[in-house]
Amino acid sequence: VVVVVVVVVLLGPPGGSPASPARQVKGPHPSMAHWFHRNPLKATAPVSFNFYGVASSPAANKICNNLRTDRARLLEMFTDVTCNPDMMKNATDACPSDDEVWFISSLDGTTQENKLRFMQNFKWTDTLQGNLPSAQQDAIFELISMSYNVAIWYTKFASRMAGKENVTEAEAKDVHRSLKMAAGIFKHLKDDHIPRLITPAEKGRDLEARVLDTYIIQCQAEAQEVTIARAIELKHNATLVAALSYETANFYQKANDTLHTLEPECSNKWKKYLQLKMHFYMAYAYCYHGQTLLASDKCGDAIRSLQEAEKCYVRAEELCKEYRHTKGPGSTARPSEQLFFLKLGALVKNTLDKCQRENGFIYFHKVPAEPPQLELKASYGLAEPLAFELAALSEQWSPEVYNTFDLTKGAKDKAKAKQEEEVKPMKEPDLKPQKDTGCVVS
Repeated sequence: VVVVVVVVVLLGPPGGSPASPARQVKGPHPSMAHWFHRNPLKATAPVSFNFYGVASSPAANKICNNLRTDRARLLEMFTDVTCNPDMMKNATDACPSDDEVWFISSLDGTTQENKLRFMQNFKWTDTLQGNLPSAQQDAIFELISMSYNVAIWYTKFASRMAGKENVTEAEAKDVHRSLKMAAGIFKHLKDDHIPRLITPAEKGRDLEARVLDTYIIQCQAEAQEVTIARAIELKHNATLVAALSYETANFYQKANDTLHTLEPECSNKWKKYLQLKMHFYMAYAYCYHGQTLLASDKCGDAIRSLQEAEKCYVRAEELCKEYRHTKGPGSTARPSEQLFFLKLGALVKNTLDKCQRENGFIYFHKVPAEPPQLELKASYGLAEPLAFELAALSEQWSPEVYNTFDLTKGAKDKAKAKQEEEVKPMKEPDLKPQKDTGCVVS
C-alpha cells in the first residue's frame, strides 16, 4: 500500500463536490500532520564485556571489544535525529543480532545451552517504570531489551516524520513501514524470545504480555491512520474511509482494554492517548458514514450520524485536555491544538451543516433518536506486523573461536544488580509536532 499523509477536508457529499467557501483548505499539497504518543526509550547501564582469562585468544578478545563498541554505537543512534531506517538496519546488523549469535545460539553442534549465555549481567529500565532498572544475568534478556529499543526507535522515527511539515510520499511510506516494522519486532520478541527467559517477566514491566500487546496494537492502529489519510487524499468512497476509521477506533479500544488492569500511576497517560484516539476515529467513522447515508438519500439518518460524530469529537477534545494534565511517561503536547485534530472538527461541523440544510430544503426527514449501528468491515488497508528476523551469524564467529572461551579460567559476573541503583535515562531530543504551513483554514 502506497501511503501519503495528506488529507483534503471534504465538505460535500461523496463524489467530489467542492468544499464550502466558508472553510476551504488552500494550497497544492495540504498535509495532515499526525501526532502520536510516545513513551521513553529504555535506558541501560554500561557493559564492558571484559572477560579476562575467559577470552583466551586474540579472536575472542576482538569479539568482546567489538561487542562493547557496537553496543555503545547502537545506543547512541537511538537518540540521533539524523538516523534513518537504513542506518538503523546497518547498525543492528553490525551489532550481531544483539548477542543472539554470540552468547545464545549453540555453536558446538549440540543442543546444549550456549556456555556464554549467563556470563554477563545486564541492567535495563522500562518504558513505563522510571529509572529503576530490571537486571538479569542472561544474554537473552539483553537481546530482548536492545531489540525492544529498536522497535521503540522505529515508532519514534515514524512520529517524527509524520509530524513534520509537507510530508512527501516517500516519507509517508517510511512512516507506514516503520510502524509495521515496530509491531513485527514486538511480536517476534513476545512469541520467540521472552518465553526463553529463566526469570519470568515482572508484572507491569515491558516484557509482560499486556504491555507488549498494547505496543503491537498501537503500532497497527497508527499505521492505519496513515492509510486513512491516503484514502481521503485520493477521494476514495466514504464507505471505505468510514470502515477503516471504525477498524482503527476498535484497535485503539482494544489497546486501551489491554492496559486496563495495569497500575494507573504508570499507564494513565498512555490510556488517555488510546481513549482520545478511539473517540477521534469513531468521530471519523460516523462522519464518513453520514456522507454515505446522505448519498443514499437517507438525510435524517445522516444527520444523526453526524451528530454522533460531533459527540465523539467533543469527547476526544475533553480527553486531549485530560491527557495533557495527566502525569506519567510521555509528552506534554496539546493534541487538540494539532492540525490533524482541528481539521476533523471543521469537517464534522461543515458536513453536519450541509446535511441539515439539505434536509430543510429537500428531504424533510425525521432525525432518529438513536445513532446508526456501525457494522463496518474494511476489506482493504488493514495494517499487519511485518515479519522480523535477526541478522545472520557473523563470519568472524566460528566454533573454533567459540572453543577459545574457557570458562575454567575466569569467574562469571556474579555481581547482582541492586534494584535501588538508578540508571540514567536516555537523553532524547525534544521534538514537538510542527505547525503545517502547507494549508490554511480560512
